[in-house]
Amino acid sequence: MDPRFIAVFIPIVAVGGFFAWMISLSPLGKALAERVRHGAVPPGKDAGEREELLGAVEELRREVAELAERVDFTERLLARKEPADRLPPG
Repeated sequence: MDPRFIAVFIPIVAVGGFFAWMISLSPLGKALAERVRHGAVPPGKDAGEREELLGAVEELRREVAELAERVDFTERLLARKEPADRLPPG
């Protein structure tokens, strides 16, 4: 085998090994290692937690809609032309 051919692959393998080592130390590498070690999480295992999260999201949507209504009401009050502190004659 030609020594020049091997000399080209030495830096490629070194750099590739360095990046593989850095990925293995990252959170992504640790998550991949856990998945390989324990296998994929079955879809039905976290169904209760998923339903709880969906309920929380729906509650947040209701609260945001209520806040949007309050903001609209406040904007309408502030946009009035007549002063609000004046009492009607009576």
